[in-house]
Formats: sequence, structure tokens, C-alpha cells
Amino acid sequence: MCGIAGLVSNKVNSRTVVRHMCKKMIHRGPDGEDLFFDENTGLTLGHRRLSIVDLSDTGTQPMISHNGRYVIVYNGEIYNSDVLREELLSAGLVTSFRGTSDTEVLLECIAAYGMRNALIKCKGMFAIALFDRENRTLSLARDRVGEKPLYYGHINGDFIFASELNAIKEYPNCRLKLSKKAVDEYLRYSFVPTPLSIYEGIYKLTPGVIRTFAYPYTEYTDEVYYDLREEYIKGQDNLFNGSYEEAVDELDLVLKAAVKSELMSDVPLGAFLSGGIDSATIVSLMQSISDTPVKTFTIGFEEKAYDESEYAADIAGHLGTDHTSLIINERKLENVLPLLPSIYSEPFADSSEIPTYLVSKLARSKVTVSLSGDAGDELFAGYNTYWKVANLYRQIKPVPRIFKKAVGRLGANSKDNTLYRMAHCLLAEDIANLHEAVCYDMTYLAPKHDREDMLLTSSHTPEDEMMLRDMLRYHPDDILVKVDRAGMAVSLENRVPMLDKDVLSFSFSLPLEYKLMTEGDKIISKRILKDVLYRYVPKEMMERPKKGFSVPLERWLSTGEIHKWAWDILTGSRLVRDGILDRSYVDAIIHSFEAKRVNKTLLWNVIVLEQWYRAN
Repeated sequence: MCGIAGLVSNKVNSRTVVRHMCKKMIHRGPDGEDLFFDENTGLTLGHRRLSIVDLSDTGTQPMISHNGRYVIVYNGEIYNSDVLREELLSAGLVTSFRGTSDTEVLLECIAAYGMRNALIKCKGMFAIALFDRENRTLSLARDRVGEKPLYYGHINGDFIFASELNAIKEYPNCRLKLSKKAVDEYLRYSFVPTPLSIYEGIYKLTPGVIRTFAYPYTEYTDEVYYDLREEYIKGQDNLFNGSYEEAVDELDLVLKAAVKSELMSDVPLGAFLSGGIDSATIVSLMQSISDTPVKTFTIGFEEKAYDESEYAADIAGHLGTDHTSLIINERKLENVLPLLPSIYSEPFADSSEIPTYLVSKLARSKVTVSLSGDAGDELFAGYNTYWKVANLYRQIKPVPRIFKKAVGRLGANSKDNTLYRMAHCLLAEDIANLHEAVCYDMTYLAPKHDREDMLLTSSHTPEDEMMLRDMLRYHPDDILVKVDRAGMAVSLENRVPMLDKDVLSFSFSLPLEYKLMTEGDKIISKRILKDVLYRYVPKEMMERPKKGFSVPLERWLSTGEIHKWAWDILTGSRLVRDGILDRSYVDAIIHSFEAKRVNKTLLWNVIVLEQWYRAN
């Protein structure tokens, strides 16, 4: 895991600037730094290294290919690098390797097969910048689902890219302008969705895409090497045709293979264990193939309504892991708040980022790599939203359209939050827009949203439409941002086995009833994932209400020090002062929360935006 940066300029000293950019990302790579400069183009590539595989100098980046044509800086891990290494050697495409790093394997795969074919072969997470010295092109790429970040754009006519926005802002006399579109999207979603960044002219690269810039790097062409929507449709159109029991067997094998491949490391490795289904499954599989106790980490909360640490300890005890648990009080949660603008270089308001940072910090005290159970909800129908919104959709779908529109228009501009949301649910003509209305169309105060396009056809289920939508937007721009930035803030690499490409393909091919089913009055979500877990952990140990991994946000906004701090900065809002938010907008959000305890999420979004704006 590392930080990468690059700049093409004839206006400033690109080597000096890129060195400053790298120093800004020292937390992403505390083990080393190096640069590459090309005199013909003025391109400088920079790299900060967190040594995970091949700790010697043979793993240093920027790295030049054996044939001298390509130069790479790369952030991530290629989990099947050993297989690819043997393939290259067997085919005579490489006679020998200088070291054991996956970087060298990736680079030689690109030299041998071309970038698109090489990335199709790779299993891993990555953000890559590849310079072709022969053609003077610069290619940027991200992994299939966006585990690793990559920002790029132009400042003062110069092309620039980096793993973090804070690094891009090291450009001399940088005057980036806030994007109004990004602010609106952030207020709705609590994150800035790809391809936007919070700044005009700076963008996030879309996952699964290779964007190649021709010298002088003002124009580009795109190649898609992985289209998640197409893969999802392919899976749903070619459903797994075995029995449910065979599907459980297959998922067990596919997940175990993914976990095994992600144990590659020359440094200490462990896992997060929250007490929930997803992390318990990953830890169970890790321990089943490990000869020694897996190091596991949990943070608990003094407030029992949020605490799952006892459940995690029970699971760890049953599996025999080397478990570390830390109980934190509310003050420790609050102390993280001032750090958020530097950890997340653009506004990000998923409040679970706070405990995620703390568990990452705990894990980093003993390991350098940690596996997590992220993506279980999106792949195996874990969110209550999926069945609740699907049921609502099936109930209102038969209602005559003329009636829904007439009633919906009556409340579409209501200042009553409940009426407003009900109206927009009635006005939603398909599951895509109903999902948007229920999950994100929080209030008449939020910016108006464009109509959503359906991603799947009517032959697919509403639940699959919602899972796909979350995998394309919510998961990469919220969940993966949260775990990457929280981990990298303490130089911890986080790996997500459920995002292995074979796990993705298999999950996409499963019938909905293998993921989500009704048993009497009971809804069973993540059905198949749970049945894999129950092979390792007793069912009765897991059958309990989920408490989540969050903070007491409503109380924070109602009483105490955070309430006072939040109201102070909103009263003297610089967003209002600078014309970014309207005073009446902010006052209305505060009033609606104080009067009816509604719009909690929107209020928190505004507070986090205000805090970020002051810091930046």
C-alpha cells in the first residue's frame, strides 16, 4: 500500500512539487520515497512506499520495466502475482526477476500483454500510473470496484494526479474552486460520488477504466477492462444452476481461495472482527487455513446500545484467534473529530468513519495488514433497505399512475418532512428512483436530484437493481473510502476478500432466494453467507440483533460538547459567509432537527462540510 503522485509542467519545477506531494502522503507510505523524471515531457512520477511484499530495494518504485520502455508507480497489491510470475517465466516472456515484488510482476505483465489484458489477468486492488517512454503516453487505472483512490486533473494548464486531494493541493499557489455540483451531491449522499471531486477540474478516475493521456496530456482515450454492470447482468442472465447446498459449498471454496490469496505478506497480518456476519466469516476462513492464531481486533463502546465487543470476543474464543479488544468511551470518539478534515481530504460524513479510524489504529499497533468483511451486505442482500423498498415498490406499483402523480404533487414541495418523502416515493416510477427517494431524498431542503436511470431490465428483481446500484456508487464512494482513508491515516493496509473478482462473479450469478428469503414472518438476509459461516461458528452464537458500528449521532447533536461546538460553527458559518450555503437553508435544517428530530443525517452533512471548509 502506497501513495502515488505525478506532475507534467514547464511552469514549475515538477520534481520539487512532486516531492512535496509525496511528503504530504507520508502516512500512506512511511517506508521510502523516490522519483522519476522524464526530460522529454517534463513528467515527474513520485512514490511513497509502505513495504508489504519484498521489503528489499528491488521493490522500490518508480520502477522501470526490463525492456526500459515503461515506468510505473502503483498503489495496491496483486494477489495472484505468483501465478502470473510463473506464467511469464514459463512462456519465456521474462527470463528472470530482479526481486519478489508484485510490482515487478505487474509491470512485466503490462510489457508482455498490454495494459488492458494484464489488468484482466490481475486479481487485486490498485491505482496505477504507467508512463510509456516510447509513445510518451501516461495511462491511469483503478481496480475493478475502486478500492484504491486516484485523483487527477489540470491546474494552471499542468496535468497532475495523486492518491489524495491534499497532495494535489501542494501545487504552488494552488487556487482550487469548490464544485457546486459536488457540494450538492455530497449534501445528498454524505460523500462526493465518482467522477466528481469537491474541486472543479479535479476528478476521481472511474473504477475498471484505463484512461490514457497523449502528450501534452490534455486529451485522453478510455479503455474499459471491467464493467461491473455488464458482469452483474452476465451473472443474472446465467444463474448458478446447482442446488442451494451446492451453492453454499461453492461460495465456501471461492471465498476461502480469495482469503488465502490475500494472506500474501512479508509483514504481520490480522483482521477486523466486529461481531457481525461478514467479518466473522472472513476471520473463520482465515483461521481455517492458518497454522497459528490469527490476530483479530475489535473496539467496543461503553454505551451498550452500540457495543458488540462481547460478541466478537465469543467468536474469537470459539475460533481460537489472538484477540485484542479495546473499549472506548465517548470522549475518545469525540477526540477523532478534529482529525477528520486531514484524514479525508474532501468532505465525508459517514459517522462510522470515527470508530473505523480507531479500530485501524488499534490494529496498526500489532500488524501492518488487516483483512475486513466489507461488501457482504451489497453482494448478499444484507441491508434492510433491499427487502423493505422492494416490498414498498410492489405495493405501490399497481396503484394507477394518474393517482400517484396527483397525490405526489400535493406533497412534493411540502415543508413537512414525512409528507415530502411520501410524495416523492409516489412520484418514483421505477425501483431506481424509489430507492433514491427512500435512501437519499431526505427533505425539501436538499438539492433537487436528476431522475435516475435503471441499470437492469424488468426481467431482473428490484433487489438486484438496488444491490447493483450500491456496488457502483455507495460501496466505492462511501465504504471503500472510509476503510482506505482510516487505514492509511495510520499506515495500515486494508484488504477486502469479498471483492475478489471470482467472489464477485459467483455472487452475481446467485438467484435472489439464495441471498434473501422469507421464513414465516422472518426475513433471512445474507442467507448463503450465513450458511457458510455456520460451518465454522455455531448458529446460535450469531443469531442476535445487529447493533452496527456507529456513534450516538442524535445525542451528539442534541446535548453536550459536540452539540455546542456544532451550533457555534453553524451560527458563524463560513459556508454562509462565502455564499456557498444560504442562511435560511442552514437555519431550516437546524430547526427541523430541534423541533422534530428529523434530518439528522443532513444536519451532520452540513456540520462536516463546514468543518472541512474551515480546515481547507
